Amino acid sequence: MALLAKILIGLVAFIHTYILWFEMFAWTSKGPKIFSTLPSELFPQTVSMAANQGLYNGFLAAGLIWTFFITDSKWQTNVATFFLLCVIIAGIYGALTVDKKILFVQTVPALIALLVLQFAK
Repeated sequence: MALLAKILIGLVAFIHTYILWFEMFAWTSKGPKIFSTLPSELFPQTVSMAANQGLYNGFLAAGLIWTFFITDSKWQTNVATFFLLCVIIAGIYGALTVDKKILFVQTVPALIALLVLQFAK
């Protein structure tokens, strides 16, 4: 079970690394495809804002990746729990304010990882 938790945490970190990439470096090319409900003329005007959001997603990924280097299992679980909860809260907020599919792309994987992590203790 602990191995499954680490795999799921890695998956969530990968998702947020991808979000960092497209929000910081491919906002005008990938953004309109990912957020097809938003007007396409919005993307060139919001490059700086998206890059800022991408940076925050990068911090979430970095926090999750950091857990792989923590040797104390209690601290590893605590730090992973904190960052997974941050992802869950951000995903819920994004689903309510931007696009419903954020709930499935961000929140659901993080929630599954958190549940597996808690049962792996």
